[in-house]
Amino acid sequence: MPDKKKTEMNFAFLVQAIRTTHEHFSAQSIRAVNVGLTLRNWFIGAHIEEFELRGADRAHYGDRLLDDLSLELRKADISNTGRRQLYQYLAFFRTYPQIARTVPAQSRVLLPEATGHQNKVRTASAQSSIPPEMLMNQLSYSHFELLIGLDDELKRRFYEMECIRGQWSVRELKRQIATLYFERSGLSKDKEKLAAIVQGGVETQSPSLSIRDPYVFEFLGIKPREVMGESHLEDALLDKVQEFLLELGRGFCFEARQKRILIGDEFFFVDLVFYHRILKCHVLIELKVDEFKHEHVGQLNTYVTWFQKNEMTTGDNPPIGLLLCTRKNHALIEYALAGMDNQLFVSRYQLELPRKEELERFLEAKLKEQGSVQSE
Repeated sequence: MPDKKKTEMNFAFLVQAIRTTHEHFSAQSIRAVNVGLTLRNWFIGAHIEEFELRGADRAHYGDRLLDDLSLELRKADISNTGRRQLYQYLAFFRTYPQIARTVPAQSRVLLPEATGHQNKVRTASAQSSIPPEMLMNQLSYSHFELLIGLDDELKRRFYEMECIRGQWSVRELKRQIATLYFERSGLSKDKEKLAAIVQGGVETQSPSLSIRDPYVFEFLGIKPREVMGESHLEDALLDKVQEFLLELGRGFCFEARQKRILIGDEFFFVDLVFYHRILKCHVLIELKVDEFKHEHVGQLNTYVTWFQKNEMTTGDNPPIGLLLCTRKNHALIEYALAGMDNQLFVSRYQLELPRKEELERFLEAKLKEQGSVQSE
């Protein structure tokens, strides 16, 4: 206990005391609102699931259920109930049924009565090492929206834990997912160091049919790296160039890596250059260990235009640009490519992780660590 006699009660102290009090209770209020919103959305998903399982007239609605439900809810002025949002709430409930354990006693009367609910909750919570109470207190619904988009349970648990440890904002979680933090951690020799770095601060004449999407690079057997950057991915691809060419598809002939081109008085470098013997054209590939961004298209379009003017010979068709990224925003891609004369394509690539057991052990260690911090 501080010695009150030594605390001088002056105007500055008064201001600071009120400020501290305000921040404390504001944080509590925000947390309460956040938990309420998350539970509200989870309950909506639970009721939709209940109807799909047991609704007497569910066959009448069929595939129109979410459309018709959205229409009625919006008539009742219930916010955030568009079709896509209702689908997200349903996915939220299915992904996190263990949240039922966090429902306050006074709200349990709202729980659906579907048979087998409790068994489902027990099974899901047994598989998840992170207590649902911790998830609810530390993550907002916007965090959950990003997490339910991950189709791998271990990956989801990894980001849950790292998000809680680092108190990531939604924007930061999105950035870490897009830049393949989970995959880089799986490929890293020193997971602790990588975690510290991250917490401190991926035969036809029709070109569209020759471009696969997504590309799967599990053949790489990528060498462990502390940080998996674009140049490391490029190194790994070219270490296994035969398998890479097979994955790209028939007709690709390797020509250059980090092809240097001069535009004005400035040098630029194209990641990978191929010649496609069937399409009779160059194929320029840019690798991005990040989600798709519209500026990537501008960069690739510049390179394709330069090749068309400076590298095409008699008999060649115009070059093609292929952007490989970790995640795709289809609507953004559509607008980014609109009005461009060059043939540009955006594909997503995937990496098959080695030794998931190591990530499991790493995750469990961090969970125990976090539990110790929470109990202090």
